[in-house]
Amino acid sequence: MNHPAPAATPTDFAAWMQVQLARVEQALSDWVGADAPAGLGEAMRYAVLDGGKRLRPLLVLAARQAVAAADAHDATARAGHDEAALRAACAVELIHAYSLVHDDMPCMDNDVLRRGKPTVHVQFGQARALLAGDALQALAFELLAPDEAGVPEPVQARLCRLLARAAGSSGMAGGQAIDLASVGVALDEAQLRHMHRLKTGALLQGSVMMGAACGQADAAALAGLSAYGAALGLAFQVVDDILDVTQDAATLGKTAGKDAAHDKPTYVSLLGLERAQAHAQALRHDALAALAATGLPDTRALAALADLVVHRAH
Repeated sequence: MNHPAPAATPTDFAAWMQVQLARVEQALSDWVGADAPAGLGEAMRYAVLDGGKRLRPLLVLAARQAVAAADAHDATARAGHDEAALRAACAVELIHAYSLVHDDMPCMDNDVLRRGKPTVHVQFGQARALLAGDALQALAFELLAPDEAGVPEPVQARLCRLLARAAGSSGMAGGQAIDLASVGVALDEAQLRHMHRLKTGALLQGSVMMGAACGQADAAALAGLSAYGAALGLAFQVVDDILDVTQDAATLGKTAGKDAAHDKPTYVSLLGLERAQAHAQALRHDALAALAATGLPDTRALAALADLVVHRAH
């Protein structure tokens, strides 16, 4: 199935984002089928579709745009990299969705509200929720290694490795393990930063690097994109901690105040609200400085996404 990129990139970020979100939503609807047995497909689609900010897919597509100039005059390479980027965008969203399904279950955070609707285990039962998460994780890697989509096999392999590393024990899963072990424990800022760089930051940084893998970039550009992703990933979590104490559940679409209720360490509990807000702004500055160091010709969408992440708290 081919999902061509738009012929021209809109200069206005809101217009660009609307176009990319439409592509991602259509592709997710196409690829997350309802035909899995015994109601599994219904639970998978419930977990993924009709909700979420899609930040991770947008980071993939914005990073792909940043490195796209190298194959601007090679139509075959351009088409293959564009297809790879869309598949990577959907794959990282499936990993994110699976992690939310599992995190919300009673053995983890035991939450009942996600994206403004009942969590998957509340809607479908724990067993089907567990299987839906498992199936979404498997589908993510299936998308990255298609039989016939014009995606070069070395790109497929790089994308699979980047996603596996971001999602596994040295990334998201490892961070969640630290989080569960830290309930009621007084962490210092370095320990809290390490936990969140794994739990939240690794998948966001991985999204940027997956987009960068769908094209050509030199070592300096890749280092800058990696630093940008690291700063943005941590900023996202700092802002999440701020929103957890400043917004209500109706605004967030998930249970508000649950970190304090569960006695979990956060940037607000450690630094206080004002210092946490200042830290988020400092991380935004770091992300933009890293982009400037890449030397890439078009990082506007990535810069706008950094603004979007931090300004959620205002």
